[in-house]
Amino acid sequence: MKIVCNGLELSDAVLKVSKALGSKTTNSILEGIRLEAKDDTLTLSATDQELYIEKQIRAEVKLEGSTVVPGKFFCEFIKKLSGEQIELNLNDRNVLSISYTDSVVTIQCLPANEFPTMKSLSRDNYFDITSKDLRELIDKTIFSVATDDNRPVLKGALFEIEGSSISSVAVDGFRIALLKRTVQKASGDMSAIIPARSLSEISKLLEDDEDIITVYVEPNYLMLQIDNTSITTRLLNGQFIEYKQVLEKSSQASTVVTINKEQLTNTLDRAGLLSRIERNNLVRFDVTDKVMLVSAKSDLGDFKENITISLEGNDVSLDFNARYFTEALRVIDCEFLKLNFNGIAPCTITGVEDTDFTYLIIPLRRL
Repeated sequence: MKIVCNGLELSDAVLKVSKALGSKTTNSILEGIRLEAKDDTLTLSATDQELYIEKQIRAEVKLEGSTVVPGKFFCEFIKKLSGEQIELNLNDRNVLSISYTDSVVTIQCLPANEFPTMKSLSRDNYFDITSKDLRELIDKTIFSVATDDNRPVLKGALFEIEGSSISSVAVDGFRIALLKRTVQKASGDMSAIIPARSLSEISKLLEDDEDIITVYVEPNYLMLQIDNTSITTRLLNGQFIEYKQVLEKSSQASTVVTINKEQLTNTLDRAGLLSRIERNNLVRFDVTDKVMLVSAKSDLGDFKENITISLEGNDVSLDFNARYFTEALRVIDCEFLKLNFNGIAPCTITGVEDTDFTYLIIPLRRL
């Protein structure tokens, strides 16, 4: 193999595929990046057997071939050559020479035929969606996925398509994040539980525009292509929580508070400075008449701040984890929100201007 390519394009490609590099593995091939030179293209691939990322860049291919380079070293080294013209030359002993300006570095590589091949998906089950909508479905729910291993199926978000509607749902046992959007086209109704890590990497590749992205789904895999980058991920198997029943029970509110999002966000940020000292992030909402009192306590002192609200229904006093609220508020675009309470049942947050999202948060019991 012998090629010449642009250092900036190579660096960008290496950075993208390196997100799929295996870590803490006994299989050294999963710590490598596969390089394949063919025609006028250099294809880079990396995988940890759950996530597979492949990226193609332009290259002057003088001699076709393939190899697997040490991923971490190659990524760090090429990153420092982004302003250079780079020549890669592989000899018959599988040693790769990296030439730039008047310098040469050599690295021992691994055989390309030992590298796992990317799963080939059928094109029967798919949906088309704008890049902007797919990115929102990920970014506005992914923060609510579970992070522990007690229920592995909750370490991903459930994507469901029914007709022209698509929803993304994330649950961690203490909260639910749900967002709905519209697909441009779909082969039929379908669902998939996508690992949070894979969704995070997909989101990084998406632009906030109206370009159409086609997503292919099989029982155990999902694949999509963005520009010259392909991502294939294993899906999580198992029974997802019956979130619709939970949300339906919480929709019957005895107390509805309409509140300015920015005011609530700023108040919780200030309350959080105190509540985090106790490491429980606990804040209290006392709703009466036209005011919601937000309070927090610690050994350092007390915090109390009133927010003007519009109230329908009964007074209520509940404790919550402030972080759960602030993380939800961070991704909401509405100016005004509705907080729906029903006694000591979970609180749901919906928008006044946008009803396509719902966030549910379970109140805490104060010790």
